[in-house]
Amino acid sequence: MIKYKEIFEKNKQWIEEKTKNNKAYFTELAAGQKPEFLFIGCSDSRVTAEDLMGAQPGEVFIHRNIANLVPNNDNNSGAVVEYAVRHLDVKHIIVCGHYNCGGIKAAMQPKDLGLMNPWLRTIRDVYRLHKEELQVITDEEARYKRLVELNVQEQCINIIKMAAWQKSYLTKGYPVVHALVFDIHSGNLIDLNIDFDKALDSIREIYDLGTENL
Repeated sequence: MIKYKEIFEKNKQWIEEKTKNNKAYFTELAAGQKPEFLFIGCSDSRVTAEDLMGAQPGEVFIHRNIANLVPNNDNNSGAVVEYAVRHLDVKHIIVCGHYNCGGIKAAMQPKDLGLMNPWLRTIRDVYRLHKEELQVITDEEARYKRLVELNVQEQCINIIKMAAWQKSYLTKGYPVVHALVFDIHSGNLIDLNIDFDKALDSIREIYDLGTENL
C-alpha cells in the first residue's frame, strides 16, 4: 500500500513541475492532441517510449503489447494504426522492439503458455519465415537478438499491408514507417534502416487494397 500511495505524491510533484513555468500547461494539454509519431512498442516495464525518445505528453501516440506485435487479425493494434493514420494524421510510425525481450524468448520455448499461445504464434511465424537465416546462428543469444530485429521488420510489413496506411502513403507520402530496436544494455536506439518503399513494391501485387487508381 505504501508504494501505491506514493503514486499520488509523485503525481502532485509532477503537476507542480509542469505548471511551474507554464500555469496553462494542462489547459493547453486538454485542448487536443496532434502527435507526429505513432510508437508501437513492447509492454516491458523497462521500455517506455517517452523516455527513449525524450518526448513530452502530446507528442507521441503510443500502443504497447507483448513483443510489440501488429498481427494481421488483431483489432486492437489495427484500430490504433487506423486511428493514428486517418484521424491523427501522424507523419511517422515507429515499431520498436528491444533486446532481451521476454516475449521473444517465451515464443521459442517448447511450452504450453495458455492464452499466450496464439499471441506468441505470430513470433513463431516470424521464425518460420526466416528459419534458414536464424538456424545458422549458433550462438543462442545472437539468434534471439536477430529474431528481435526480424520480428520488428515483419510487424512493420504488417502495417504496410493495411489499407489505411497504403492510401495515406500513396497519396500524401506519409506516414513513414521506421523499424527500431532499443538496446537495453546501452540505452541506444538502433535504426534497422529497412527500405519499406522496396518492401511495398514487393508485396503490393498481393496486398494492394483498392489503391490501384491512386
